[in-house]
Amino acid sequence: QVQVVESGGGLVQPGGSLRLSCAASGRMVDIAAMGWYRQAPGKQRELAAALTSGGSPVYANSVKGRFTISADNAKNILYLQMNSLKPEDTAVYYCKANIVTRTTTGLKRDDYWGQGTQVTVSS
Repeated sequence: QVQVVESGGGLVQPGGSLRLSCAASGRMVDIAAMGWYRQAPGKQRELAAALTSGGSPVYANSVKGRFTISADNAKNILYLQMNSLKPEDTAVYYCKANIVTRTTTGLKRDDYWGQGTQVTVSS
């Protein structure tokens, strides 16, 4: 059983900072890639930032220069440091992990999503 759990959301004033964490646990062979997505009310879920399988960061244009994605590979934890937050960053933030597990028929690779954490930027 694989679990992906986010934490660190909350209410912050414009210009403030938050750090989100995402922990993956369970019977995993490997984590191929991880990323942060967000969904604002009435909008589709979109990519905020991700780490590719090679470890390279990818950012949405709207968060470049303000958000930093990083990982503690030994602990299977993904972070998102969010600075200079704006009201338009308000959304539920979801972590997605592309994880390899071992099954009775061999290795299997799937996307696992966390339950989401609310980030609200408001004065």
